[in-house]
Amino acid sequence: MTAMTRFAVIGAGGWGTAMAVIAHEAGHEVTLLGRDPDHIRSFRKTRINRPFLPGCKIPAEILVTCDAAEALADADQVLSVIPSSYLRKTWKQLAPLVPAGVPICSLTKGIENKTFMRPTEIISEYAPGHPVSALSGPSHAEEVARLMPTTVTVAAKSPALARKLQDLLSTESFRVYTNRDLVGVELGGAIKNVIALAAGIVDGLGFGDNTKSALLTRGLHEIIAFGKALGARPKTFYGLAGIGDLITTAFSPHGRNRAVGERIGRGEKLKDILASTPKVAEGVPTTRSVHAQSIKLGIEMPIATEVYRVLFRNKDPRRAVTALMTRRGRTE
Repeated sequence: MTAMTRFAVIGAGGWGTAMAVIAHEAGHEVTLLGRDPDHIRSFRKTRINRPFLPGCKIPAEILVTCDAAEALADADQVLSVIPSSYLRKTWKQLAPLVPAGVPICSLTKGIENKTFMRPTEIISEYAPGHPVSALSGPSHAEEVARLMPTTVTVAAKSPALARKLQDLLSTESFRVYTNRDLVGVELGGAIKNVIALAAGIVDGLGFGDNTKSALLTRGLHEIIAFGKALGARPKTFYGLAGIGDLITTAFSPHGRNRAVGERIGRGEKLKDILASTPKVAEGVPTTRSVHAQSIKLGIEMPIATEVYRVLFRNKDPRRAVTALMTRRGRTE
């Protein structure tokens, strides 16, 4: 076990809560920062994050607060676990509070819609003096918080920074690999959510294993083509941040994006689905971003295109599947 380090975990959703538990299990002092005073008050009293991680009681030693100055004042490491749509606003406010030079690791699996900036790029814009990294992989919060064996990868331009986080966060239940492809790890975590929406639609329509296996195989092809065009290494997408994360989110009942897709496949409207849950399905805004960027870059992404048309152009999901199945024949 490494020496105790002070971790500030920014974002008291399910994933942030789970990572606070992991940092505590690794022997560190942990503060978890949320933004809703009523939520945090209830969380502190019960030690259970009822809206985002029901049934999972967190250790009493983890400080839960909505006071940003308190959370960040003495931090040695910061984990940024914020939905992409709130990331810019949050870091504009928090950056001045982070002690000089403290590393910031992003666990956001999304892309900023208007700019197509990756999470670490946004963080670096507001906290330019802080080394950044990204952690991703098949890691549902519901399982991580219950200490079920989980494996992820952490990417940074600096191998030393990635190894440091590997050492700090690895436990008997949480294994961390390192990777130098920061672009690929962040894109893999974001774009797989688009394919996960498609996987959910397949479930909602009542199709079977053949359909989903084909979807994931061809979906991975689209992820690799897109990532490569943006400077990622194709090899990254065959690892934990690519196919590993894709498999988990496309099959698990815990997957938010898959669940949204399933409800769409059953005939519900997107706006009603999003209004019914406090949890953020990153794949929805990411679909819009990826569609626009693929057109701009001239990348053919038929599955992502059909997901976009179902979500934002009210295309019937069955017609979308038919469109994919009747495309011009080609060599694999």
